Amino acid sequence: MPATNAKPAAKAAAKQAPKSIESKLAKLGLRTDMDLVLHLPMRYEDETQIVPIREASLRGGHVSQVEGVVTKNEIAYKPRRQLLVTIADETSDIQLRFMNFYGSQVKQLAEGTRVRARSEVRHGFFGAEMVHPVYKIVNEGAPLPNALTPVYPAGEGLSQTILRRAIADAMKRVDWTDTVPRAVREKLNLAEFQPAVRLLHYPPPDVDEHALTERSHPAWTRVKFDELLAQQLSLKRAQQARREKGAPVLGAVGALSASFLEALPFKLTNAQQRVVEEIRRDLREDYPMQRLLQGDVGSGKTVVAALAAAQAIDSGYQAALMAPTEILAEQHFRKIAAWMEPLGVKVAWLTGSLKKKEKTAASEMTESGEAQLVIGTHALIQDTVQFAKLGLVLVDEQHRFGVGQRLTLRNKGSDGLVPHQLMMSATPIPRTLAMTYYADLEVSVIDELPPGRTPIVTRAIDQNRRDEVIERVHAAAQEGRQAYWVCPLIEESEALQLQTATETYETLAQALPDLVVGLVHGRMKPAEKQVIMDAFSAGEVHVLVATTVIEVGVDVPNASLMVIEHAERFGLSQLHQLRGRVGRGSAASVCLLLYQSPLGPVAKQRLMTMRETTDGFEIARRDLEIRGPGEFLGARQSGQAMLRFANLETDQWIVEQARDVAAWLLESDRPEAEAIVDAHLQRWLGGREEFLKV
Repeated sequence: MPATNAKPAAKAAAKQAPKSIESKLAKLGLRTDMDLVLHLPMRYEDETQIVPIREASLRGGHVSQVEGVVTKNEIAYKPRRQLLVTIADETSDIQLRFMNFYGSQVKQLAEGTRVRARSEVRHGFFGAEMVHPVYKIVNEGAPLPNALTPVYPAGEGLSQTILRRAIADAMKRVDWTDTVPRAVREKLNLAEFQPAVRLLHYPPPDVDEHALTERSHPAWTRVKFDELLAQQLSLKRAQQARREKGAPVLGAVGALSASFLEALPFKLTNAQQRVVEEIRRDLREDYPMQRLLQGDVGSGKTVVAALAAAQAIDSGYQAALMAPTEILAEQHFRKIAAWMEPLGVKVAWLTGSLKKKEKTAASEMTESGEAQLVIGTHALIQDTVQFAKLGLVLVDEQHRFGVGQRLTLRNKGSDGLVPHQLMMSATPIPRTLAMTYYADLEVSVIDELPPGRTPIVTRAIDQNRRDEVIERVHAAAQEGRQAYWVCPLIEESEALQLQTATETYETLAQALPDLVVGLVHGRMKPAEKQVIMDAFSAGEVHVLVATTVIEVGVDVPNASLMVIEHAERFGLSQLHQLRGRVGRGSAASVCLLLYQSPLGPVAKQRLMTMRETTDGFEIARRDLEIRGPGEFLGARQSGQAMLRFANLETDQWIVEQARDVAAWLLESDRPEAEAIVDAHLQRWLGGREEFLKV
């Protein structure tokens, strides 16, 4: 199958296109003819009919296109400088109002000129008007378009006229060969590629306009399918490429693994046992494991990761655990070292804040192989840190690391072997998102909480009732319980008018003189933070005022009350993570969401979701509805083109079709299958496919 035409898009802008247009098109990612052809309209304007001015005036609030002759043209100065142009037809007249205008427009819209204008009709002081309408000068009887007019996403200095011309020229040059086999198109009832794309650029007059704007038209379905197929093919190919690389075989589940399980003061849940087995199977293979471990807050991912590390150590290799923040890395270090060191495992601790002498010692232990498990932050990926025999990489809260950071750690293997990788996320990823963006990963889910965890009651409370909340905190402390009070900012910001951590700390310390109030935030030195955290863990601090540094990893079973200040400013997954800091002991736990009225619709949705459910997967599903996929993916999306046309909420059925077709094409032994895959990926991703392979 021929490769897709990839001539420079600049040539399509115009014959002898100026360099400036070429660079402006490139900024939009439009570098080839096919890029232009796949730059589809974001909406359409109906310029196919003229409405008499009287009729347009009667249906105010709607967008209408009118045509008339200029009867009046004046520059007014009240309330501000503006150009007022009146046009009239045989039925009535209407005023065109321009707040910003050029001298050339005043001349262009001279009396006696025939104008065709399109905009929403409003009723002002002087009757019907259009404010800043789209207009053009026409001759009487000038023909109307016979199709809807496409409106394209445009960058600075790129007019719709330039884009339309560039796209029309590109369509004459591209190779329209259909990259989806006929058998697939017929089975899935898909439109052919060329007619579908042409219809989207030039919709005929009889098109179903609703289906077009809602993107449910068969032409849109074909485009969405192709886009999703390209993504699935690319990710699956990346997975195949990884399987061709060698990895250390970590086959031993020996004395350390057995002793570790025996020493645990609790039994693994069924879900944890199932996931441990999935990981153990992967580690026995001679190609790199690439597994995403997801589980709700408190489901016990750390112990599963520690068991994976034990298997690597039993097999004679080192394991490394990287966490995004020092406070989280230290939580892991304390917990895992307490499990592992009594069993004879040497655990090293490596972060950026260590003194030079300590850092050098930890690096030397790592390089010599004396340290069997190394835990730390992104300090692990520095050039100066070398591993003797790295077999397993564990990455916590993986979405908070950049693609390059994760690759650097994976590249620290020895003897040309790639270490196995287990990525962990406490933000459950909705199934559709996992299928689409994590098609190259195996996914394990811990879908069960350990026994004895108490349900958390969540309440949303107006800021006006702060005194009641402070009293609630006092009552909890008198019962021997502890509380978190979380604030979104450290310093005062007049623009946001938020209560700050430092101010809240002072307020609470004053309001609760008989209690010990602590403060932690991101700008404190790690040692200072740890002193406060240790005192809180020991029960010496009753109320911990904090920024979101305590979002993940903090485990204090005696803390049963969580207050989140300005909860309307947090995302759903963050609120869920913060709420997960309580409910870790046997006492009934409460999360109070303090909000500032009035609430916007999105904030209302978030707070309602938090009140209605504590199920992380349901929260993730609703969060995807509210925010879209971008923020879920975090830094994984670095360099990765987000879906432009498919919608993961409404198009799940297309995702499933694309996934199945991708698997069929890649597993096919038909000689033309590889050429089909190459052509489809070239058309949709061009040179960008490499970004998806990380």
